[in-house]
Order: sequence, then structure tokens, then C-alpha cells
Amino acid sequence: MNVESGKLKPGQARCPAITTQEIIAKDKVGAPGWVRSESYEFLGDEDIPTDRYTDPAFAELEYERLWTRTWQFACREEHIPEVGDYYVYDIGTYSFIVTRVAENDIRAYFNACLHRGTKLRASGSEGSASEFKCVFHGWSWNIDGSNKGIVCPWDFPHVDRSTLNLPQARVETLGGFVWINMDQDAPTLSEYLGPEALAHFAAWKLEDRYVSSHVVKSYPANWKLSVGAFHEAYHVPRTHPQVCPANGDLNTQYDVYSDHVDRFIAPQGVPSPYHEGRYSEQEVLDQCTMGDSSMVGDDRPIVPEGGTARQVMADMYREMFEAATNTDLSGVSDSEMIDCFSYTIFPNTFLFPGISLPMAYRFLPNPKDHRETQFEIFFLRPVPKDGVRPEPAEPEYLTPEQSFTEAKSMDPGFGKIMDQDTDNLFMQQEGLEASAKPGLTLGNYQEIRIRNFEKTVDRYMTVKP
Repeated sequence: MNVESGKLKPGQARCPAITTQEIIAKDKVGAPGWVRSESYEFLGDEDIPTDRYTDPAFAELEYERLWTRTWQFACREEHIPEVGDYYVYDIGTYSFIVTRVAENDIRAYFNACLHRGTKLRASGSEGSASEFKCVFHGWSWNIDGSNKGIVCPWDFPHVDRSTLNLPQARVETLGGFVWINMDQDAPTLSEYLGPEALAHFAAWKLEDRYVSSHVVKSYPANWKLSVGAFHEAYHVPRTHPQVCPANGDLNTQYDVYSDHVDRFIAPQGVPSPYHEGRYSEQEVLDQCTMGDSSMVGDDRPIVPEGGTARQVMADMYREMFEAATNTDLSGVSDSEMIDCFSYTIFPNTFLFPGISLPMAYRFLPNPKDHRETQFEIFFLRPVPKDGVRPEPAEPEYLTPEQSFTEAKSMDPGFGKIMDQDTDNLFMQQEGLEASAKPGLTLGNYQEIRIRNFEKTVDRYMTVKP
């Protein structure tokens, strides 16, 4: 595509290398429609004000206007498979007990005693209960939220127990995820996501996955900077040079579906346009099987004459993951096997529905420090063919000083990539605090997801609940 100044409308310019869709079109096992679609829209080119990342007053207003009105991933259904199982989800100063009341009835109670406000369950806890009893004075509630008992009821003649039910947030389930929203007047989850995103969810069948690993780490950067760091592949050549021989970064495809949903597709098994013509097909494959980002062990597969590294990778990953997960992946496209699909569900969830990187990210702000984020990585593997769902992995907590490579449940090569990303965030937060420039300047295409995200932040922040 001609990218000379003045010959294209804003947002039309693209990397002059092969496109993501052209790469996918050559695959042996073809991709479904949700992969082959494109949905880009130019959203402007003005700078993004930096005070949203540095001003504690902005963070305080987010708790009032943004977090109270958006749908958020609270837990997976497998975290609460039986009646009475519960999982505590905290967002800022808010806390919820997410519990299964009946087979098809999940509720989220505000996690506070209605006597003097003590939390009924500790932050980060999960388990099974027949009641929720306050540790302070012993007031208790049934799992359906109704009041079970008041200690010394003779001293509370003014309290009507029949109305003393635990307040609830709204709850919906989709793709095996439990979503909550504090706003009783908010759109439904389906309306919030929109028809295109719902169609993609239906195709992924994430309800047939389970949490095989869960890694948690906090670090000193605003949550919105953290979200933005994973919105684009523009940073890959400089930040992750070890993956460039087998990662189509600058020709990644970006799509915007609504205020609340966008994505990128980063093609794998092809060299970065940044290194066009530098690597042979065998060298590309060697990077995936022998290099720092290897996912397959020490044997050296060979690209056959006339073949491609991408096709060998797809075939190899299909065989490897079928064996590792006891699942049938013969009908899964090559693109779904190896490419990186990254979807944002506003405000703080990323879904990666592919097979080789099946993950969800969640970013949670620290209510005591607007410069700190808790970053959670959930690996979502397919449920085995026998239908027996493994127990979800317990969270593995890293200290701020620890490297992601120290996570026992995470591949060290992937951990190195996470370290590179979060090290950037330390520097970005400090740089914004020191900068004389009052705004972030974004690319029209490669950073469109950041612009879509920040425009949605603005929409919530400028309208009072």
C-alpha cells in the first residue's frame, strides 16, 4: 500500500509487508469467519492527556463513574462448581462474595456485614459455605442472601430481618466466565459486548476450558498504562527482539468492534517485517523450537523442501497439544493453533482464545496507590476429551521484586516476555511523572486499541452515574 504523505486518508496507512489476512489465507487448515474478518475505524489523532495516569483525583473518580458501571470478569464458573461455593472478587475498595446459590443461580453479594460493616469473607478467599457469618458479632446470612440470624435480637426491635438481605450486584455468565456489574440500570452483558463479539464468544467455546495456571503480581504502574502495554504489537521489535524471527509484529491486524470490545491478530511462524528477508524458513522454525521463546522442547524439526515454518509449527502444535490435553484438535484451524488473538473486554480483561496461548489477563487498580496495578494471568487449557474438568489452579503470587520466570507454573520464555513488558511500565510511569509533554501521541492504526480504550474511559468519566 502506498504510504506517502498526503495520498491516504488518516488511518488508511498499513505496514507495506504481507498482511495478516494474506498470511492466514495460505494455511492448510483454513480459518473460520471470525478469524477472517476485519473491522478498523479511524478514531482521531489527538493526544491522550497524561494526567489520567498520574493524578490521584482521576483514579478516585474512576471508582465512582467507571468501575461501578462496567461488566467485569469476577471468576470462572469452575471456581464455584457446587452450591455454596464462593469466590471473593475485589475491585478497588469494593468487594463481592460471588457464590453459587443453585445449579443455574450465581449471585454476587456486597462483601459487608449489615450490622457494622465488617467483611464477611476475607479478600482473596474462596471455598464453600452454608452461611456467611460475621466474625465480629456473629450476624449471619444464608447463601441465598437472606438473613439467618441476629445475635441478641431483643436489642434490635427496630430491625426487620425480612428486609435484611445482602445487597447484590448483577451477575451474568458467558464463556465459562462469571461477570458482575454494580449498576442495576446498565445494559445487559450481551448489549455491552455487541453482536460481533458475542458471535466470536460462541465460536471459541471458552466454557470448555479450565484454569490450568494462575499467576499474580503487582508492580508500580497505573492500571490504564498496564492495559495499554498489551494493546499493541508495535513495541515487539524493541522490547521483545528474541521473538522477532518468528513473529509478525508490525503487520499485526487491529480491529474495533465497539466501545467495549477490540482485538489484534499477531501472526506467528513468520518473521517480523522489521527483519524482512533476513531469516530462512528453517531459521524461523528454529526460533520457535530451539530459541528463548520455544514452546516445544529440544528436538529440531525440519522444514521440508517447499514447506513453511508456519505450517510445520501448526502441525506440530496440533499434535503436541492434543497429546498434552487429551483433546481432539483436528478441526481447529492453523491460525487458531499458533496465532496470537488478543481481545479486550473493557475495562480490565484480555482474552486470548487461541490454542498455543490460551489465556486471560486481568488488571486491578490498587485503591491505596493509583500508580500500582495487580496483574493476573490465567492460562485456559481445553477440558480433556473424557469430560472430567480438572480443578482450577490455585493462584501463585509473586512479590513485586520477583521475576515472572520464577513462577513455577509459567514457561520461563514467556516469563521473560512478561518481565520485559512490566519493566517498560515502571519506566513509563516514572517518565510520565517527569515529562513536560502533557499528552501521549498514538499511531492511527497500530495503537487504535489504546485510543478506543481511552475514548471509552472518557465516556464513563464525563457522565455522572
